[in-house]
Amino acid sequence: MKFVDEAEIRVEAGDGGNGVASFRREKYIPLGGPDGGDGGDGGSVYLIATDNVNTLVDFRYHSVHRAQRGQNGMARNCTGRKGDDCHVAVPPGTTVYEANTGEKIGDLTRVGQTLLVAKGGFHGLGNTRFKSSINRAPQQCSKGSPGEHRILRLELMVIADVGLLGMPNAGKSSLIRAVSSARPKVADYPFTTLHPNLGVVRIDDMRSFVIADIPGVIEGAAEGAGLGLQFLKHLSRTGLLLHVVDIAPYETDETAVSAATKIIHEVEKWSDDLASKPRWLVLNKIDNVPDDELDAHCQAIINALNWTGPVYRISALTGRGTDALMFAIIHFLEQQKQHEQGSNGEPV
Repeated sequence: MKFVDEAEIRVEAGDGGNGVASFRREKYIPLGGPDGGDGGDGGSVYLIATDNVNTLVDFRYHSVHRAQRGQNGMARNCTGRKGDDCHVAVPPGTTVYEANTGEKIGDLTRVGQTLLVAKGGFHGLGNTRFKSSINRAPQQCSKGSPGEHRILRLELMVIADVGLLGMPNAGKSSLIRAVSSARPKVADYPFTTLHPNLGVVRIDDMRSFVIADIPGVIEGAAEGAGLGLQFLKHLSRTGLLLHVVDIAPYETDETAVSAATKIIHEVEKWSDDLASKPRWLVLNKIDNVPDDELDAHCQAIINALNWTGPVYRISALTGRGTDALMFAIIHFLEQQKQHEQGSNGEPV
């Protein structure tokens, strides 16, 4: 299925039902008085996060969502039925904006979370409501108010614990295939990944985390070059970034150092928040360098980048070093979670 991470929809809440002007008409009861009932409230439109959908592709074909109108009031003081609400399913990680103004309406990050996006109209009043000591037979009633109509822009940012960052063909898809059951396309040409892929890395029966692979970032991505601009935002929800670098690129003038430097610059230009996230250097494809030259080769890259954070050496193709990396990640995420719970005043 094609991954769609942006969509525009129209939501229309139901109008309130009209009140009615009616008078009691029964045998042997003259001057029965007003008995017009109120209308029903219009239905509202809600967005609800569900794990049954994982893209916004359905909104390309079903872009208008309407709630039901409230029923009009009736005689004998009968109130009209409330209009049914409209619940629109969206994937977790969906951010909702007002399309015309750009105002952020809300963020749906948890399964089951709901967001009111269009409120139904208020019911009209029947003539019974207008009865008083000086107006015993009111003729007036009121109409229901119209429901809200809005055009919304939906943006989906995948929710993952760890994000993979790197140039095309750095080996990100190979890494996610090696450590999870996800099966993204892998080939020996750039941009084999055209949409984000999520994989669950299971350490044991009780511990796991989600890792996200996005299309490779190239120079100028922050200004819209390649696919980077479209998908860099998916890394904003992650707790850790893995900067994957091909330590022995071939058939290209790019070196490992220059490729890594370009990625760092693009991330800094894209977002200060993204640049400030914890980032580990993952030196991939160590199987392409002889063992007796590996230490010196990796250290030269680290020195050239002035890298001071954690560094891991792996081969995504053979699986060498990936277990140690995954155990380090789960340990980091658990410590991060404990720190967040402690800072929020929750028991650790």
